[in-house]
Amino acid sequence: MTPQRPRVLVANDDGIFSPGIKALAQAMSTFADVIVSAPDVEQSAVGHGITIRRPLRFKHTASAGFGDIPAYRVDGTPADCVVLGLHLTGKPDLVVSGINLGPNLGDDLTHSGTVAAAIEGMSFGVPAIAFSQRATPAGEYDFAPGAAYAARLAQTVLARGLPHRTLLNVNFPAHTPTGVRVTRVGEHRWEDRLITRHDPEGREYHWVSGTSTAPDAHDPDTDYGAVEAGLISVTPVRIDLTARDLMTDLAAHIPQL
Repeated sequence: MTPQRPRVLVANDDGIFSPGIKALAQAMSTFADVIVSAPDVEQSAVGHGITIRRPLRFKHTASAGFGDIPAYRVDGTPADCVVLGLHLTGKPDLVVSGINLGPNLGDDLTHSGTVAAAIEGMSFGVPAIAFSQRATPAGEYDFAPGAAYAARLAQTVLARGLPHRTLLNVNFPAHTPTGVRVTRVGEHRWEDRLITRHDPEGREYHWVSGTSTAPDAHDPDTDYGAVEAGLISVTPVRIDLTARDLMTDLAAHIPQL
C-alpha cells in the first residue's frame, strides 16, 4: 500500500501572484498534497488582522500559475486565508507561509502578515512555519536554495512535530546560504517618522516612513545577525504573552479592593 502523503496548506501576505509563494508551494508538492490559500492582493504588514464585518470570497484561481496545485485567492488578510483554507479544504498536517519578499526579523514579527498566517495555523493546533527572504542589493530574489531547504525543514517538522503554541520563523539571506543557525528574536525594528504633505486642494496627508535599526546586528545568536552572516536563521517563536516572571511581584504590589 502506498503511504498517504501529508497535506500542506500554503499561505502568504504578498499575494497569490508572488513568485515566493509559487516557489514554496512547488517545493512542498515534492512530498505532500498542497493547497494554496493566499490574498488576492498584497497584504504586507497587516499583522494578525482578521475580517469580521464583511463576507469573504474564496475563489479557485487557475491563472495563478501553480499548475496542478489547487490555488485559491481570498479577498482578505493572511490570517483569513488560513481560516478559510482550513475550514473549506480540510485540516492540514502543516501550515507554511511565504516565501516572503523581504525578511521578517526582530520586532517585524509583530506586524508581519507572513508570520500571522503561521500563527493562525498554530492556533488551530497545526504545526506552522513562516519563511522570508532578504533581497539582493539590486532588489532581486533567488528562491531556489530557500525553497529546497524549506522542503527539508517541513519534512522534519512533520516527523517530529512542534511544542504547543510554538512556530518556526525562518529567514533566508539574499545569496546562497552558507549554513543554518538556530537563533533568538533580535532587536531589529523601524524608527518611525512621519512625513506630512499637502494634496492639490491644500489638505494634509501623512506618510509613515522609517529607518531600519538593529542594535544587535552582529550578534550571531540573533535572527538578524545570522542573516547578515549569510546563514539561514531558524527561530522558534512561542506565542505566550504572559510575563510569568512578574506575576508574583505584581500580585504583592497592586492595589486591592
